[in-house]
Amino acid sequence: MIRPQAAINRFFVSSDYSLYYRRARHFDWQNQVTADYALLTVLTGELECRINEAAIELSRSQSIIIEPNASIGTNGNQVEFLFLTLAPALVIEHAISMRLIAPASTVSFAKQPLTDGKLNSVMASCVGELVDEKPGKEIVLRALIEQTLVHLLRKYSTQRRSDELELSRVGLVDRRIRRSVELMHAQLDQDLSLKALAAASYLSPFHFSRLFKKLTGATPHNYLAAIRATRAQLLLAESDMSVTEIGARVGYLSASHFSKAFRLATGTTPREFRKALIAR
Repeated sequence: MIRPQAAINRFFVSSDYSLYYRRARHFDWQNQVTADYALLTVLTGELECRINEAAIELSRSQSIIIEPNASIGTNGNQVEFLFLTLAPALVIEHAISMRLIAPASTVSFAKQPLTDGKLNSVMASCVGELVDEKPGKEIVLRALIEQTLVHLLRKYSTQRRSDELELSRVGLVDRRIRRSVELMHAQLDQDLSLKALAAASYLSPFHFSRLFKKLTGATPHNYLAAIRATRAQLLLAESDMSVTEIGARVGYLSASHFSKAFRLATGTTPREFRKALIAR
């Protein structure tokens, strides 16, 4: 009889990229949003995924690249996976320096599941660095992420031109909702109403909600919650502030409300997340 492996969580967080390594008997992650490019790689087991409206099954040694502003849901049993996020500015900067795109363009990737031996080898090396207690792991991880990004750009990227999509100071955002997304980032600690967000984009709440969901795959509320969770992760990683103080900084006056929202976004509580962080 084969006993199930013990659950493991390991997180590495920075402003340019993040790595989430999870090994779980059961994993369920619903209606999450990422403003970054992301790579999801299944190491063992299977994951049922929904990216926006597309249902995708990922088996062992398969990966999928997820573009910014996508709604993501995954669930699986006895599963081990690595979730890598890459800031749009980092991806586009590398694509330009590699002369794959023009300065005014953005990057698009293949959307089907990938089976890539070289990619799997690098992801396995990332897991080794996350799990093993060895000095200098942050240096090795950055080198592995750079290698991964160059490989993805070389093999799977295409140039994307759009009159609406632009790389702004808050990421890769459609111009029609850029002001509202900037407001979310600027006033993250405040109770932002749908009316206020819609007004920032010069739209009625009804038309704003429909357009926002069409462009991002998420409601404004879920998108804001994702921004708050991302900022909270950085604060947990880079500061000594208490969980309660961090919750207030990202717009949650109640510690229990913050903990519940953070668990929905990451699968762990803020305290569990901080405990599982790889020191930088």
